[in-house]
Amino acid sequence: MTEKRKTEIPEEIRGVYANQMLVTYRKEEFHLDFITRYPEREVMTARVIVSPGHLKRMVGLLKTWMEKYEEEFGKLDEPEESPKIKGSK
Repeated sequence: MTEKRKTEIPEEIRGVYANQMLVTYRKEEFHLDFITRYPEREVMTARVIVSPGHLKRMVGLLKTWMEKYEEEFGKLDEPEESPKIKGSK
């Protein structure tokens, strides 16, 4: 059994809003750049770098939580127009 630890959140860490994400990858890692897009500019608000294995676990967890969200609040429709996918190797 794993030991339960309390997660510390330093004061300088705060939540940020992002309405766009840029994904790039190499063999060893994925870079997830979270961006807030305004009409006149775009600002990168956070970058998260993870291993491919960890990203796969994150995708599975997000899928599970989205299913729980839709059970509670109703199914979300896919947007009519898919957002442009940005990314590179």
